[in-house]
Amino acid sequence: MKDNSSAKSKSAQITEVSSAKSKTKEDGKSKNNVAPIAEFDKSPPSTLEEVLTVGDLTPPTEAIDDLVSAQYSASQHDKSSKKSAKKNRQYDDDDEFTTCNWMEYVLVVVLSCSLLVAALILILFWTLYFQKGFAWHEEPEKQFNLHPTLMVTGFITISGFSMLLYRISRCCRHIFVKLFHTIFHILAIPCIGLGFFAVFDKKMLSGETHFYTLHSWMGLVTMGMFALQFVFGFFSFLVLLCCEGATAACRAAFVPIHASFGTTIFMLAVATSLTGLTQKTWKLFASDQIMLTDETLVVNILAMVLIASAIMAAYILSRIDFKYHDRILVHSEDDI
Repeated sequence: MKDNSSAKSKSAQITEVSSAKSKTKEDGKSKNNVAPIAEFDKSPPSTLEEVLTVGDLTPPTEAIDDLVSAQYSASQHDKSSKKSAKKNRQYDDDDEFTTCNWMEYVLVVVLSCSLLVAALILILFWTLYFQKGFAWHEEPEKQFNLHPTLMVTGFITISGFSMLLYRISRCCRHIFVKLFHTIFHILAIPCIGLGFFAVFDKKMLSGETHFYTLHSWMGLVTMGMFALQFVFGFFSFLVLLCCEGATAACRAAFVPIHASFGTTIFMLAVATSLTGLTQKTWKLFASDQIMLTDETLVVNILAMVLIASAIMAAYILSRIDFKYHDRILVHSEDDI
């Protein structure tokens, strides 16, 4: 009995082993039935069509023509944009002046210059027509006529134009404006000096007292301030220009003082001229002859022109936007 049972157990084990082997064989077959991973074909192509790809094919003639024309038009557009770049540049001061600002600027400048020239014409007309011209020691009264003529010429007309140069010359370089500003003041110096010597010498000849009137005191102050202004201005803006980098800060700090001092001198010159005209008219006409004659009319018009010149000069010099500034490029088509 024991032998039969052991035989049965062995046969059962054999059948289990054979069934397991059959299962493994079936799994291997199923695995072998799965499609393999695709690989690149390393064998050389058999035909010429297989060698050529789409990128290697020669494009048609129409495509080449279209590409060449597109490149040519692009290059022409770049050239035209570079040529018109200067025309389309924008500066920081391009939009500062509108049409109304330009009209105001032109009106103020023309009126100021006209008043300065009118003052010179009127003083010449008065001394030549009504005061009978000029002379020297032989006619002291005619020698006196040199005094108002030369003082108005130097202090009002020439100095006035010298100040207005910084508002008129908007298209010139700053160094040239500064040079002409100095030249105008140099031209004013002999006029002022000869005018002062004419009245001083006339009073010496006639035995009159010197420097007792308000007009004479104001004249001395004005001439003294003019001399200081010229010396300091010449030294700081011309001599120190040789070492511009080292003295730039010093000269920049002196600019507002120089400008304010110059405006003050011009106003003092106008006030001194008005007191001189008043003093002269009272000497010319006796109390019983006070009336509006042709000569008094010319003198009054001259006085009003001087006042108007002072007002216009003060206005145009106070407008900083009328002054020319160096332009800074802020936009150009090249930046786009």
